[in-house]
Amino acid sequence: MTSATSPGPRPTAHLRPRLIATDLDGTLLRDDKSVSDRTISALAAAEEAGIEVFFVTGRPARWMGVVSDHVHGHGLAICANGAAVVDLHSGGKLLEVRPLERETALDVVRTLRREAPGTAFAVEFTTGFHYEPDYPPFWLDPSATIAPAEKLLHEDEPGSGAPVLKLLAHHADLTPDGFLALARAAAGDRAGITRSSPSALLEISGLGVSKASTLALCCAERGISADEVVAFGDMPNDIEMLSWAGRSYAMGNAHPDVIAAASGRTVANNDDGVARVIEDILSAY
Repeated sequence: MTSATSPGPRPTAHLRPRLIATDLDGTLLRDDKSVSDRTISALAAAEEAGIEVFFVTGRPARWMGVVSDHVHGHGLAICANGAAVVDLHSGGKLLEVRPLERETALDVVRTLRREAPGTAFAVEFTTGFHYEPDYPPFWLDPSATIAPAEKLLHEDEPGSGAPVLKLLAHHADLTPDGFLALARAAAGDRAGITRSSPSALLEISGLGVSKASTLALCCAERGISADEVVAFGDMPNDIEMLSWAGRSYAMGNAHPDVIAAASGRTVANNDDGVARVIEDILSAY
């Protein structure tokens, strides 16, 4: 197992990292949702050295204010688990959307209602967030429409035809990993299903849409190969990205499946695990 202070063999010159892709919650951010001074300095140093930094998160664009001051150069971030590419320099303007088709979302809703009775849903549109009456009060918008998911997903309802970024499904009684396994078995052939919450809260995207697939597209546009990417994450929604990147680090607080998928491991988010690895990378050149 590698660590932040001993990240494994020094990369050869042709594998010098060109892009750092990092998750936010539980990874770059501390538990109080702040970005430490050490991390801010490390991100700036990476960009100064010519290494692009991409924030790759399950968060929607409207929740990116916590890091919007720490993007340099391109100003881009991948949000909603790969469903959106946004420009943080312009306040989170959507540049690309990879939506979940409404009919597919409705099919998944019907499937999970049948296979996991008691599931409550919410829908993340490009225009906002709406939810069912039984959906837990995590970060709810008081101006949101509250209605059954079937109604929320009709074209003439709150989204007004806006693309669906993701469907969220919560279960009060199932375990997080148990709910994920059940949902993937029941509907994984129609949608991408993952999770990043410590509760039984699933995040459902279009089939083939993930942090990894959108990051790969962004890298291809820049002529950057997977071997030139270093990625960081802590939860199951990061696994594909960590597996794709040439070098990847699970946080010290990461889910066991994330640790198994990553090529290395750093210390926890509260101990500046991402910053420590970036410092090691920069010291190698």
